[in-house]
Amino acid sequence: MTDVTAGRATDTLARPFSVRGLTSRNRIAMAPMTRQFSPGGVPGQDVADYYERRAAGGVGLIITEGTYVDHASAGTSDRVPRFHGEDALAGWANVAESVHRAGGAIIPQLWHVGVTRTEGAPPVADAEPVGPSGVSLAGEPKGRAMTQQDLDDVIAAFADAAAAAERLGFDGVELHGAHGYLIDQFLWSGSNRRTDAYGGGIVARTRFAAEIVAACRAAVSDAFPLFFRMSQWKMDAYEAKLAQTPEELATLLTPLAEAGVDVFHASTRRYWLPEFDGSDLNLAGWVRKISGRPTVTVGSVGLDGDFFSAFQGNSSEVTGIDRLLDRMERDEFDMVAVGRALIADPEWAAKTIEGRTGDITPFGAEMLNTLR
Repeated sequence: MTDVTAGRATDTLARPFSVRGLTSRNRIAMAPMTRQFSPGGVPGQDVADYYERRAAGGVGLIITEGTYVDHASAGTSDRVPRFHGEDALAGWANVAESVHRAGGAIIPQLWHVGVTRTEGAPPVADAEPVGPSGVSLAGEPKGRAMTQQDLDDVIAAFADAAAAAERLGFDGVELHGAHGYLIDQFLWSGSNRRTDAYGGGIVARTRFAAEIVAACRAAVSDAFPLFFRMSQWKMDAYEAKLAQTPEELATLLTPLAEAGVDVFHASTRRYWLPEFDGSDLNLAGWVRKISGRPTVTVGSVGLDGDFFSAFQGNSSEVTGIDRLLDRMERDEFDMVAVGRALIADPEWAAKTIEGRTGDITPFGAEMLNTLR
């Protein structure tokens, strides 16, 4: 990194970011990444140490891995942490305290996997996969369509988890509305085939998400911000689109913003790719422009390969962030979330801000096998 780039990184990334009662000391967030190191759904001291190391290494805002809300069909692993039950919540209180001690802010990501749940899997083996329409992301029959009681139960579970997060001392919450999981299954026409008030056009498909947002907003104080993670792509449907045009995106975002979303976390596989023809703006840039809300961008930051390559056993080399700085200097988005680069090097944030990128440890796929 040149002196010029190092100075730009300091000027751009070291600025504080505030929303409601949350203040991040800089513009770098840790992206949520499922690690499956919480046996029985309880995050232990090793999980607390893992997040604390990233906060001590300069990350301003930790967004935790996805955590299951209190609904029988919410999860599909007994090693993914849950955000309910005294044992799990006690573990999360320790995580939050550890991150705060290291100078970071932290929000949990609240998650329901919906119809992507593996039948017969823990944590509740006999729980049936549920979704908007009883079909998988591939359009095949799977699970069952949710009843109004199911919808009410899940909405309440998200609100209860948000209230618990504030009670435990977290700085906000993120609702997982991306990647083809339950909330996103309602947003996407490919998986939402309902003909009631929760399906049909774009606005109707946002109703479930908006009701979750509104319930969470009502369950927490005015000082407690709500983040909402969204994406166009889905697991196993990488070319999927919620919105084909900026106009359709505006139709989607408006009900969510009005329901109480404070920050949109726009997930893309590569942050530098334009979202729509005729503009260089990525998804986070478009969402900010349309909604007026702050946004978080994400996608292969600081690495030369996307995260799918990691699942195939491939490593990624460290790469520059000049394109990221260009976009941040134009105020296209407000924060950047970093994933695998922070698994590889807990001090990535400090090294990047201070211009010590030559010291950054590159990502190796084997690093996914341990919590370090």
